[in-house]
Amino acid sequence: MTPQERRATFSLAGIFSLRMMGLFMILPVFSLFAETLGDTPPSPVLIGLAIGIYGLTQALFQIPFGMLSDRFGRKPVIIVGLLIFAVGSVIAASADTITGIIFGRALQGCGAIAAAVMALAADLTREEQRTKAMAIIGMSIGLSFALSLALGPILNNWISVPGIFWLTALLALGGIALVHFGVPNVVKSGFHRDAEAVPAFFTSVLKNKDLLRLDSGIFILHMILTASFVVLPFALRDYAGIEAAHHGYIYLPVLLFSLLLMIPLVILAEKHRKLKAVFLGAIVLIGVSELGFMLFYESFVGLVVALLIFFIAFNVLEALLPSLIVKYAPPDKKGTAMGVYSTSQFLGAFIGGVAGGSLYGAYGLPGVFGMCVLGALLWVLLARGMSPPRYLSSHMVNVGTINTARAVLLESDLIQIEGVAEVTAVVEEGVVYLKIDSKVISKAVLTARAKEIAQDDITQSRAPTEQVAEISEKMNQAGGSYVSYDTNNPG
Repeated sequence: MTPQERRATFSLAGIFSLRMMGLFMILPVFSLFAETLGDTPPSPVLIGLAIGIYGLTQALFQIPFGMLSDRFGRKPVIIVGLLIFAVGSVIAASADTITGIIFGRALQGCGAIAAAVMALAADLTREEQRTKAMAIIGMSIGLSFALSLALGPILNNWISVPGIFWLTALLALGGIALVHFGVPNVVKSGFHRDAEAVPAFFTSVLKNKDLLRLDSGIFILHMILTASFVVLPFALRDYAGIEAAHHGYIYLPVLLFSLLLMIPLVILAEKHRKLKAVFLGAIVLIGVSELGFMLFYESFVGLVVALLIFFIAFNVLEALLPSLIVKYAPPDKKGTAMGVYSTSQFLGAFIGGVAGGSLYGAYGLPGVFGMCVLGALLWVLLARGMSPPRYLSSHMVNVGTINTARAVLLESDLIQIEGVAEVTAVVEEGVVYLKIDSKVISKAVLTARAKEIAQDDITQSRAPTEQVAEISEKMNQAGGSYVSYDTNNPG
């Protein structure tokens, strides 16, 4: 990465992290705080709704925000989103009723900047560095989530939940400052199919059974996460005898150990190509942990062991699911597939909050954990039918200005290279999207070869009659115009 690419990547990762911490710091403490609202504590349904409502508005607005950033610019849209998030935080901090907090949390979700941030990252990084930049941003999200669960109870003891909401507003303003002073200005903004959703591709993405299984999986995972944290604070306080102020001292070591223990499993899945087995095993562990919560929620040791199992599995799944999306999505539809995946994730958080609160009110803690066990079982059944994943990674090559004939030649020549599984050349962007086996073909070698083909004279790549016949057939199938070839004038 160039210095500017590093600056852009880490600044955008910081913006994402500040926002995610603001959303998740209340997750382990809100249920207990809600008991203090008003003379009559709010119903469990309303508590669950307050925890999960951000997921509904986030799901509704994240793709539209990305599209608005194409029209009005990345930075202005991100700043507006952070301002909306800050206003929602202030409303939640000032509210003395559960209704006011629900409204504030819903407004927080309306500031859905994820797609716009990813598009800006794509604007500020070269194609060959973009995957690295997205991975850094993804890791920052995971670390901020873990940190927020540990910090939430500690901060609650110092400044209470309203104070956490005020801090969240300040973090959003800090994010705005980071956008202004930390993120480089965009010299040229364009549309990036690898980072943004294309409405025309939604139908084909939603028809892909393997992608649908993954979308269902992230929905179930975040439904289980949110539902569990509606009631886990009660289990730790009322049954394990841990004061609310000390919950963070339980979460922090559990999360740290889980992060260490998940690394060998991810290496086994990716490097040693045992992805499906590790993936299914992690889903089973989620079910086992929820069964442990259901059976041993009155035991301190039982809760801690179940929490450790849960977070090992959760961290493994959070790492593998995006990797699987990339493996199953066509190379030029990755941005659309990730958009649908993220929407499913946020909808899962919303349903988990509402369902967790409803079941807690009706059946107590065992009812919530029992639902989570059933959710994990359903996910295992869905994931078993998943096609064996191809161990492919996405790669892009900027080949500059090309016409349709050149695009067809690029596709036909590159697909013949060993290790290249899929190729899509996009004339409007001057980019070739590929799926490759990086153990067989080097990305650097492939980039050089693609640029060489793009710069070669069109008549030198192969025999003219064969070349033109193939180009004509492919263009006509795509609704293009006929290509004619004059043997007396090869130019």
